[in-house]
Amino acid sequence: MDLVLIRHPAVGIDAGICYGRTDVPLLADAAESARLIKARLQTLKAPDLNGAWHTSPLSRCRLLAESLGPIQTDPRLQELDFGTWEGARWDGIDRAMLDAWAADLEHAREHGGESVAQFAGRVAGWADSVFAVDREGPVHVVTHAGVMRVLTGHLLGLKRANVIQWPLDFGAIVWLKRVRGEWLLVRWNA
Repeated sequence: MDLVLIRHPAVGIDAGICYGRTDVPLLADAAESARLIKARLQTLKAPDLNGAWHTSPLSRCRLLAESLGPIQTDPRLQELDFGTWEGARWDGIDRAMLDAWAADLEHAREHGGESVAQFAGRVAGWADSVFAVDREGPVHVVTHAGVMRVLTGHLLGLKRANVIQWPLDFGAIVWLKRVRGEWLLVRWNA
């Protein structure tokens, strides 16, 4: 079984803004972005693109997914909820609060939103429910960088603190394959 994760394309907001659950617009046309992603997937020889696409309900993912095929939205595929920090400039957030959050990234909720542990539990819950069904075909997901990182860490059994540091570009493709019950990483940030 194959799992193909796609990060949404670039968004149309200023750099340096904290956005997780905030529904921000795409910078480019979703249909054109989908055309480019399909071409990249074909170049990578990714699994069949037919069938339903799982997606975050936030428009930066949903609009791209709608241009790729029929969709199944799931709120568990949304980015981390940054609470009161949503929409704020990162450099405008109180330094002591950022330091406290960084000191206990796994459990701290200085912003009042989700801790990384809560977020990862939500994402793992999605994966466990989807992969509990015996699937033959591939699963395609359009989602967010944080979701892709914690999901990859969960499936590969890697430490979250390490995986959340891995670079992931807008429009990036991550491809995992389950072979004899074990997940393998085929492509990262392709």
